[in-house]
Amino acid sequence: MGLEIIKPDVNINFIRLRPLALTCSGILIILGLISLLIKGGPRYGIDFAGGTIIQVKFNKSVKADEIRAVLKKLNIQDATVQRFGPIENHEYLIRTKITSGSLQRVAEALKKELETKLGKGTVIIRRVEMVGPKVGKDLREKALLALFYAILAIGIYISGRFEMKWGTSAVMAGILLGVVYIFSLFKIPLSFLVIVAFVATLALYVVLNLRFALGAVIALIHDVFITVGVFSLLNKEIDLLIVAALLTIMGYSLNDTIVVFDRIRENMRKRGRENFATLVNRSINETLSRTILTSATTLLALLSLYLLGGAVIHNFAFALLIGITVGTYSSIFIASPILTILEGKQFFFKKEKGIKE
Repeated sequence: MGLEIIKPDVNINFIRLRPLALTCSGILIILGLISLLIKGGPRYGIDFAGGTIIQVKFNKSVKADEIRAVLKKLNIQDATVQRFGPIENHEYLIRTKITSGSLQRVAEALKKELETKLGKGTVIIRRVEMVGPKVGKDLREKALLALFYAILAIGIYISGRFEMKWGTSAVMAGILLGVVYIFSLFKIPLSFLVIVAFVATLALYVVLNLRFALGAVIALIHDVFITVGVFSLLNKEIDLLIVAALLTIMGYSLNDTIVVFDRIRENMRKRGRENFATLVNRSINETLSRTILTSATTLLALLSLYLLGGAVIHNFAFALLIGITVGTYSSIFIASPILTILEGKQFFFKKEKGIKE
């Protein structure tokens, strides 16, 4: 017998909790958006903003102000100095907007000045990386495109898998991709273009009555928005590693949502005249044990990665912790309840067109 931590006959009324869940999600998203507006957008890492990052290790305790004094002497302006890893490691990350000149020369000059101040042999330059502003902008746009294409592909899959509308969703995707390409020829900013494409995608899902796809995609956007919002509220950096985490979150959240959707579809075949909201609620309860077990084991692994994985992947693990927690929540409280909202006046499943008897 399989392990079950939730009794098979459990009957929690998740649909009744929908208004509270949507309110909590709305508050989190609004707080994140307010933070992003106040700060002028996410705090981009070197990957996206451009600039130079220098990782320095000392063999004794050094204060950040001592490093800033040396940077000022070298005329390196607008530099930020941040402790990296545990205090006992005596490591710092130095970020600056400098994107020209020899990296080796900058690093050597910094090391020389620091050793003059602190003593010879006390400084080790661990790494020096530079990204130009144009490359950073290109990477930002490509990251946004990656998220858009992922959500579009997911919408196509969900529409075909659960509503048997492969042709409709494929035509919709072709139109959207064509519009994006045509508008890109007019040199419209890609970030603005992708946002418009996101809105157009959601509108087309509504017009074409792709309810399962709309529920899944809204849940995915919900997860991404909350994760990015938490990063903004905590003033954490968004870089390529975090984009990878966001794509991972989308995949995990979709997996949870598909399990629930699949049970909903099975129950739709069995119980022809059962009220839609009741059936959805029953389906969530039937998959609850699996959802909690899968999420709990995943979160334990991520918690270990977050606590023991080191400073380099600290933000990556943190993003996954937030995203997978929110993704599990959204599968239960966002994706499935949205189906009941979209159900409208179709109270009985004999009116469903996308389900084979």
